[in-house]
Amino acid sequence: MLDVVSTVLLDVSHVSQSYQKGSGETGPPILQDVSLTLKEGEIVGLLGRSGCGKSTLLRIISGLARPTEGAVSFYGQPVTGPYDGTAMVFQSFALFPWLSVLDNVEIGLRAHGAPAAETRKRAIAAIDVIGLDGFESAYPKELSGGMRQRVGFARALVVQPKILLMDEPFSALDVLTAETLRTDLLDLWSEGRMPTKSILMVTHNIEEAVLMCDRVLVLASNPGRIAAEIQVPLIHPRNRLDPEFRQLVDKIYALMTQRPDPKPAGREGGVPGMGLGMALPRVSTNSLAGLLEELAAPPYNGRADLPHLADSLQLEIDDLFPLGETLQLLRFAEFEEADIKLTPAGKRFVDMDVDQRKKLFGDHLLAYVPLAARIKRVLDERPSHRAPATRFREEIEDYMSEDYAERTLRAIINLGRYGELFAYDENAQAFSLENPQ
Repeated sequence: MLDVVSTVLLDVSHVSQSYQKGSGETGPPILQDVSLTLKEGEIVGLLGRSGCGKSTLLRIISGLARPTEGAVSFYGQPVTGPYDGTAMVFQSFALFPWLSVLDNVEIGLRAHGAPAAETRKRAIAAIDVIGLDGFESAYPKELSGGMRQRVGFARALVVQPKILLMDEPFSALDVLTAETLRTDLLDLWSEGRMPTKSILMVTHNIEEAVLMCDRVLVLASNPGRIAAEIQVPLIHPRNRLDPEFRQLVDKIYALMTQRPDPKPAGREGGVPGMGLGMALPRVSTNSLAGLLEELAAPPYNGRADLPHLADSLQLEIDDLFPLGETLQLLRFAEFEEADIKLTPAGKRFVDMDVDQRKKLFGDHLLAYVPLAARIKRVLDERPSHRAPATRFREEIEDYMSEDYAERTLRAIINLGRYGELFAYDENAQAFSLENPQ
């Protein structure tokens, strides 16, 4: 690890971001009052699930997007657009397929107008540092996924950025390739062989954040905001089996599964994410039932450690958390610190036959999901027992973005069908109390 000094490279102050609706009105915030600093000599992680605004924040920091509110400064100078001093490594490899490795790495320097001789020298040096010496003339189609991402790193490092921005750079790789690339990158950082003073990385992998970062900023969702900051004092190289490492992983799992405290505010009371403003993830009802059965069976017997469960089921947090949160919402399971455990209703569900499960699921859906209860009540009250989806979509768009509203509506269709509360006609885009067929 590099010696941490107090020089602040980047300051993000009270940044919020909202996008325009199709009607021209300002939609609900994607980011809300985000503040952070990045100092020389540290790796900082932005940890959160898909949709929490991590990538949007990274675009604002890089100058590729302007915030609705707040400001970003680099070495004390305001950021109003793209600027020298940062480089980005993307989730996708983002290489030009018609260019060789050397040409792909050189292209950033050419865009900066660097002399040809200097461009060639620095590109070859970056390729060598990142471990691709000998592949200068190869084309992307000839390289494995890991080697393509190494080209992405070399292309970023060749411009010698003060800050290296990384947007989930290992998520498109297989487990072994990602682990090798992480290790090589950390070795370069620890040995001071990278021409950069700080790294800011976006990830949704908790272990990856603890493995690589000196600080981890945990982002909550809807809207995206910093929920916690975790210091990681462990010395590199870090051991995943070290008790301190596991404690930090457990601590972050516990933080990310905390439920917000309801507070009186706004329509129908509650905070964003409560009542009709509750954004629902799209999850498979088969996966919900399967997770309940997994929790009920040995070795868990009704209670499981989340990191262990994620490892055994090979699920990322973007897969496991939506399932667990939906079960918690429906009172079939609940989070407790870094554990998930079955409730009495969850245990009853596992012991029931298919029809009994559907009935219990539907009852809980009506009791604990306000949107399901609203749809069912409207259908009951109308003589035709039908209602267009737009009637409910427009209502929940008061609380969330159009994308979140559409995902939430698709989620409630899926859950409501399983609980046999209502049917949905895809052609007419309408809810009903009868099977449209």
